Amino acid sequence: MWTYEKSLQYPVKIKNPNPKLASLIISQLGGPDGELAASMRYLNQRYAMPWGEVTGILTDVGTEELAHLEMVAAILYQLTRNVSEEEIANTPFAPYFVDHTTGIYPIAASGVPFDMKYVGIKGDVITDLNEDLAAEQKARTTYDNLIRLCDDPDVRDPLRYLREREIVHYQRFGDALRIAQEKLDSKNFYAINPAFDKGCRK
Repeated sequence: MWTYEKSLQYPVKIKNPNPKLASLIISQLGGPDGELAASMRYLNQRYAMPWGEVTGILTDVGTEELAHLEMVAAILYQLTRNVSEEEIANTPFAPYFVDHTTGIYPIAASGVPFDMKYVGIKGDVITDLNEDLAAEQKARTTYDNLIRLCDDPDVRDPLRYLREREIVHYQRFGDALRIAQEKLDSKNFYAINPAFDKGCRK
C-alpha cells in the first residue's frame, strides 16, 4: 500500500543537544494530541468510512502522520544524543532518562505514557470527522506552544513545518466533512443506518 522513502519528510539537523527541550517536544510523540495518536486515529477510522474519497483522505493524512512521528523522533534523538549524565541531571529530562536512557519512548511531556484512549473512533462519519478536525487544531496549538518555548532555530524550523502540515490536514478533513454531508441523506444527517433514524422518530 505504501512506499517508504529512507529520508525524513522534512530535514532535521540539530547542532546543539538540549534535553530540557526534548522533555517538552516528546509530547508530540506520545502525548494526547501527538503524532502517534493521530496516525492511529486516522488509519483505523478509515475502515468504517463508506466512501472512497473520505477513506483516501484518512489514508493520506494517517500515512503522513507516521512521517511526522518519524520527524519528532529524529528531533528527540538529536536533542539528546551524546549528552552526559551531568547535562541531564537537574533537568526535566532526568526522570525519563532513568526509565529509558535516551531511547525514544512515546510519552507526554507530563510523564504519562501513550494510551490508546487518546484515539477517538466511533465508526460514525460525522462524529469521526469532527473528531479529526478538532484533533488537528489541538495538535496545531501544541506546536504553537512548543515554538513559543523554543529559541533554537534548528528546532523551530521543523516544528514550524509540522505546524503548517496540521493546518493543511485540517483543511483536508474539512473537505472530507463536506463530501460526507453531500452524500448523506438530509433526513439522515446524523446516522448512516436509515432504520435507526426511523426508529428514533417513533
